[in-house]
Amino acid sequence: MSPARASRRTVLASAAVVTGALLLTGCGDDGGGDSAGGSEAGTRQVTDATGRKVDVPAEPKKVVTLSEPTLDAALALGIEPAGATAGRGQKGVSTYLADKAGAAQVVATVAEADMEKLAALQPDLILLDETTAVKGEVSKLESIAPTVVTAKLNEDWKKAFTATADALNRKAEAEKILTGFDSDVTAAKGKLGENAGAVVSVIRWQNKAPSAVGRGVGHVGATLTALGLQRPEDQQGVGTGHSEPVSLEKLSTIDGDWLFFGTLGEKADGEEAYAEAQKVPNFSRLKAEQEGHVVVVQGSAWNSAGGPLAARIVLDDVTKALAS
Repeated sequence: MSPARASRRTVLASAAVVTGALLLTGCGDDGGGDSAGGSEAGTRQVTDATGRKVDVPAEPKKVVTLSEPTLDAALALGIEPAGATAGRGQKGVSTYLADKAGAAQVVATVAEADMEKLAALQPDLILLDETTAVKGEVSKLESIAPTVVTAKLNEDWKKAFTATADALNRKAEAEKILTGFDSDVTAAKGKLGENAGAVVSVIRWQNKAPSAVGRGVGHVGATLTALGLQRPEDQQGVGTGHSEPVSLEKLSTIDGDWLFFGTLGEKADGEEAYAEAQKVPNFSRLKAEQEGHVVVVQGSAWNSAGGPLAARIVLDDVTKALAS
C-alpha cells in the first residue's frame, strides 16, 4: 500500500487530542477589553452581538454555554462550564470536547434548551450565539441569569471567540491564543510544498449522502483560507446554512486535490462512513479518491460549529496530511 493510500485510511490522531498548548489554565483578572468598568457589586457591562447591554459578573463562577462555539471558547480559556449544549447529533457534548467538559451537565441541544434543568444549575452567566435555535429564547434565559449572545450567524470565528472571552473577562487570554494560532498557521503554510494552493473539499457523509460544510469564515473555512488553500467552486463564499446537501448525481462537485471526510452522530465512525461512500457509484471516480487523498477526520470538530479548539484540530489535521 502506498503512503498516500495509507494516509487516507486512518483517522487522524490529532482530531482526538486537543493540543495542550492551546489551553490556558490561568484565570487572571486581566482581559476586560473595551467593556465598561465594574460596579461595587462586582459586575461589568458588555454589549452583545444583538446590541443589548448586559451586566455580567466580573468573575463568573457558574457558566452555562448553550452553543458549540461558546463551549469550545470557554474550555480553551480554562473555564469548565456547569452546563452545556449537546454536540450536533449527539447526546453528550461534542466528542472532541468530551475530555475537557466531562463535568458539564447537558441542558440543551442546538434546537432547544431544557429551561428547568438549566435553572436548577443556578448559573451566574449564560452564553450562546446564533448557531443555536435557543437564540429565540433570550428573554426566558434572562430571567435565569445574565445572558450574552456572543455572535451572529456566520460570524468570523475569531471575532466570536473574542466576544465570548470578553463576556468571561478573559479577553487578554484570548488574544494570546489567537496570536499563537496565527503563528502556527504561518509556519504550517510554509510546509505545504507541492500542496500549496491545493483545492480542498470538506464534506460530512450522513444518511448515505454527502453534505458540503466549512464554507465562509467559520473555523474550517477561515483556517483553510489562511493556509492559502482553495475550495471547490460549490464550496466557495458563505453558505446558506450549517451544511448543504449534495445529490449523488453531483458527486463531482465535492471533488478536489484533497477531500476531508467526516460524519456526525452518537456513534459516529468516519471509517465506517467512508467504507459506505466507497460503495456509491461514481465515488471511485473522484480525483481525491483515486490519488489516495481522502482523509478521514473526526466530524465533531470539522463538521459542526466550533471555536479555537476545533480550529486547532483542523490546522493539525491539514498539516499532517498536506505538509511535505
